Amino acid sequence: MTRSQLKRLIDENHVLVDGVSTKAGEKLRGGETVIVSFPEAVPSGLHPEAIPLSILYEDADLIVIDKPAGMVVHPAPGHQGGTLVNALLHHCGDLSGIGGELRPGIVHRLDKDTSGVLVATKNEAALNGLARQFKEHTVQRRYLALIQGLPGDDEGVMDRAIGRHPTERKRMALVTRAGRRAVTRWKVLRRFREDRLALVELRLETGRTHQIRVHLAGNGFPVAGDPVYGHKGWLKQVADGHLRQLLFALHRQALHAENLGFIHPGNGRYLEFSSAPPEDMMAVLHYLWDKYQLEPSWLARLFGPVPNGKGTIDTCS
Repeated sequence: MTRSQLKRLIDENHVLVDGVSTKAGEKLRGGETVIVSFPEAVPSGLHPEAIPLSILYEDADLIVIDKPAGMVVHPAPGHQGGTLVNALLHHCGDLSGIGGELRPGIVHRLDKDTSGVLVATKNEAALNGLARQFKEHTVQRRYLALIQGLPGDDEGVMDRAIGRHPTERKRMALVTRAGRRAVTRWKVLRRFREDRLALVELRLETGRTHQIRVHLAGNGFPVAGDPVYGHKGWLKQVADGHLRQLLFALHRQALHAENLGFIHPGNGRYLEFSSAPPEDMMAVLHYLWDKYQLEPSWLARLFGPVPNGKGTIDTCS
């Protein structure tokens, strides 16, 4: 195994020291138990697939996508086709050697069922330039989430380390030691008190796996509809029948990567892109806006046209 392969295992939380995630460069004292788990092998052949893409911006170096919920970013066990990478290979042509065999062009990720703005690269120089910005935490990332519960404060910072769950390997968890520092800034945009829901804005300073979902759930306010970190059976507690139907129709976490800003690695210009949440999430928001008789122009300023009263809106970018 090469040094870089081992570092990737550590970075992806496949190495545990005394049951908790570690980080590259951490020194062992002696006597620790080190467990290394290897992810399932994925066939190395990647094939272009004619999958439609919602493109917000494209040039010779970059492509910015409005990723739909349900799309996996790169091949992994159980998802060897139908991914964003397969779509990029069809749209951009040969991306071999850019960022790794299974992740050509990919510099950051969104969870499968998280929608929103994502940037990919077309050459090694662009990938290295953007990767440096992500590493230095200079990329601006803003998310919107509908959460369960009503935070007492209007805004705050969640600064708690995240690591692989000690027994459920597909989950992440808040850890007290040997995890990776994770920082999420949050702000309440609207509270829906009768339904015990809130719309919040979140800004990432780091980019750990499932960071927003783990931070919110760990503080008692999971993302509405989150199948992994949400409260089991929570929909049964929603008294409003129509709202319950709209939330059930999500079939996923109500989380959207609404805004992405970065310095173009080629020309040095600052670029910023936004997209509205998809129709299923907007249907919930429009219903809540009508129910609570909130000012429709505020929602329109965020996402585009004024609601038509039916809980739908045209996706804008």
